[in-house]
Amino acid sequence: MAAPETAPPAPNSLKRIVAASLIGTTIEWYDFFLYGSAAALVFNKLFFPDSDPLVGTLLSFLTYAVGFAARPLGALVFGHYGDRLGRKKLLVLSLLLMGGATFAIGLLPTHATIGSAAPVLLTVLRLVQGFALGGEWGGAVLLVSEHGDAKRRGFWASWPQTGAPAGQLLATGVLSALTALLSDAAFTSWGWRIPFLLSGVLVIVGLWIRLSVDESPVFKAALAQAEQRRAEAGTVEKMPLVAVLRHHWRDVLIAMGARMAENISYYVITAFILVYATTAVEMSKQTALNAVLIASAVHFAVIPLWGALSDRIGRRPVYLIGAVGVGAWMFPFFMLIDTAGFGALLLAVTVGLVLHGAMYAPQAAFFSEMFATRMRYSGASIGAQFSSVAAGAPAPLIATALLADYDSSTPIALYVIAAALLTVVAIACARETRDIDLAAVDAQEEAAGAAPAATTADARTA
Repeated sequence: MAAPETAPPAPNSLKRIVAASLIGTTIEWYDFFLYGSAAALVFNKLFFPDSDPLVGTLLSFLTYAVGFAARPLGALVFGHYGDRLGRKKLLVLSLLLMGGATFAIGLLPTHATIGSAAPVLLTVLRLVQGFALGGEWGGAVLLVSEHGDAKRRGFWASWPQTGAPAGQLLATGVLSALTALLSDAAFTSWGWRIPFLLSGVLVIVGLWIRLSVDESPVFKAALAQAEQRRAEAGTVEKMPLVAVLRHHWRDVLIAMGARMAENISYYVITAFILVYATTAVEMSKQTALNAVLIASAVHFAVIPLWGALSDRIGRRPVYLIGAVGVGAWMFPFFMLIDTAGFGALLLAVTVGLVLHGAMYAPQAAFFSEMFATRMRYSGASIGAQFSSVAAGAPAPLIATALLADYDSSTPIALYVIAAALLTVVAIACARETRDIDLAAVDAQEEAAGAAPAATTADARTA
């Protein structure tokens, strides 16, 4: 059965959909990154006060990594129901979970008040954050990818990706303003809570906008086909996860490999750098935050440009530019920071994030185009989030441990270079997906017998 064609939405409608996805992802990443910045700056003192300062930072980053561990579970749960019920409903749920957990962190008693229960509660709330973010990314990028046309999908789908630097910009900006306005004692005592409590206001705004958009036409068409098959032939859909792992295991592995350099380099450049600049180079917190703040603004601006370029020359070439560039930049990156000058620090972080954007921008369209509609949420989410456990989760932790053991940036640079090589291999094994029609992908999958709706009720009973 051929997939019916779906007309692309009007430009104003598409812009509204992009805005809804962007605002939602910005809020979710604000919440997630806020924790990472706070882990580097104050959580080691507030929740692990009995440890050596660097050990306390390691423990703080360990709770940071726990959030990544929950992301694969979020990808599985949200991917399953997102492929069954639609993208919009799950995006609303993810926003509520993330915002609620972040707001609760702002109210959390510290170790001085409730002892060891404080880091335990902090870890639980971090798990909720990770679970929510594991489901957020796939739904947000798919909502835009499935609304847009193939010719400009890379550009439009890159806008939800700008939610990461926008969230980083917002989180770092709020923290930077507070550290500038408050004394160290005031910020450590109560000022750090303000950015977490602000999340409650942001979630209300995000929900209002996200509830105003419609489900993607490609998903509606695929759902209608599944219902028709069920009515005419008694077929029952397989679980999306089963279909993905049976027919798209290679694409999942490619997506995981593609994420290694992108994920590891990002958290080294934005999270670990706060530790390195303030401890190894002895720069002020304010200086380090300002550098990340400005570089995040540039990162936000270049992501749509990289996305548009992927529409012109392909997803793979742009991705390779980023992977090779990040690997080559690591030694100059640390050499510039070691000069202890603000200009050099800013240049190091900015160039690093611009190169990271070459990987991050085409990722949304690239991963979306690998899978059929009724397994796309699961496939894209699994490929993206399972790799985060081995990539982004331990990146600040590994970098901090390497610094503590070797008192040198060289092992950290080699760590990122190794990840870049792995990503280059993964992209070399991938097929180019530019200009793919998503409805045609569904028809091809069904013709090949890979569609989720391929199990009859009688066979299932037997």
